[in-house]
Amino acid sequence: MAYTTIDKPTDYFNTVLWVGNGTAIGSGGKTVTGVGFQPDWVWGKARSGTDAVDNHVLTDAVRGATKYLKCNNTSAEITDSESLTSFTSDGFTLGSNGQLNRNGNNCVAWNWLASNTTASNTDGSITSTVSANTTSGFSIVSFTGTGANATVGHGLGVAPKMIIVKNRIDAQPWWVYHSSIGAGGQLRLEETDAQGSDGGVLWNSTAPTSTVFSLGDNGGANGSSDNTIAYCFAEKKGYSKFSSYIGNGSSDGTFVYTGFKPAFVMTKVTSSADSWTLWDNTRDTHNVVTSMLRADTNQVEDTSSSYLVDFISNGFKWRASDGKQNGSGSSYIYMAFAESPFVTSTGIPTTAR
Repeated sequence: MAYTTIDKPTDYFNTVLWVGNGTAIGSGGKTVTGVGFQPDWVWGKARSGTDAVDNHVLTDAVRGATKYLKCNNTSAEITDSESLTSFTSDGFTLGSNGQLNRNGNNCVAWNWLASNTTASNTDGSITSTVSANTTSGFSIVSFTGTGANATVGHGLGVAPKMIIVKNRIDAQPWWVYHSSIGAGGQLRLEETDAQGSDGGVLWNSTAPTSTVFSLGDNGGANGSSDNTIAYCFAEKKGYSKFSSYIGNGSSDGTFVYTGFKPAFVMTKVTSSADSWTLWDNTRDTHNVVTSMLRADTNQVEDTSSSYLVDFISNGFKWRASDGKQNGSGSSYIYMAFAESPFVTSTGIPTTAR
């Protein structure tokens, strides 16, 4: 059997950078290119500028291009015709909304491909609308909550390792399921909190299956009559990894095996309170990777020497001891996507950076 089925990860995930021009749609707006496909999920953030107003902006094709959510707070969905306004065959267009197009601001977006289409899914007790890519293991799932124990079809064909859920209607937390903490645990994407333990209310104490994920009666993940969105991720060898590691508190830091050279890594310490950290191979094209963003805050990019990591041919290795990602004895979860598999389907090994 081949090591991987995905030789070119950039067909499914890619990162792009741009500088905002502050131009409204009526005056041409801003067109961002270079994604390489028509994205279904765009997670954007200003890297520089006035961090007091420049939130993370998460937009997907299932909800519609002009609707966005902010993962650094609990706000309900916002509709804005001057934010991200359309998905194109190679990227997306922006209006004058300052969060992603403030004049002169450096910005980044992480982009995922689902299916560019939607389908009704009746696998669960709640009928969902799904855009799923079973090759890359990513689906966007829209559904209306019931306020009672329920199941929702995700369309992946295998059990997801990670799920991010947000109530679109109410100011509710971003709930995160991760296989390393299980269906009894809980994390919030907009908070620095350590792992909680009342996930039974969230996930009905039931791990996802190959067809559905389970929900309890929590209003953030399953509010009665509330429109809700979920981003679901299954693990694909040589392309994505959702696992855990223990920090060692050293500049000769913990090595984390992924089976690929990373393009993107997000980590969260689960044994204590600290930020979700985001790293990629586009903001830093060589080791050491120094440019860190936090998912739980609107702060701009941080390049402190306290936050250092190497992306290597088969994983990532920490080069600093900060507790956000490599505290001594601390427990962490992560999600990671590939720049290239460690070995392609034809047996060609990847090269180091």
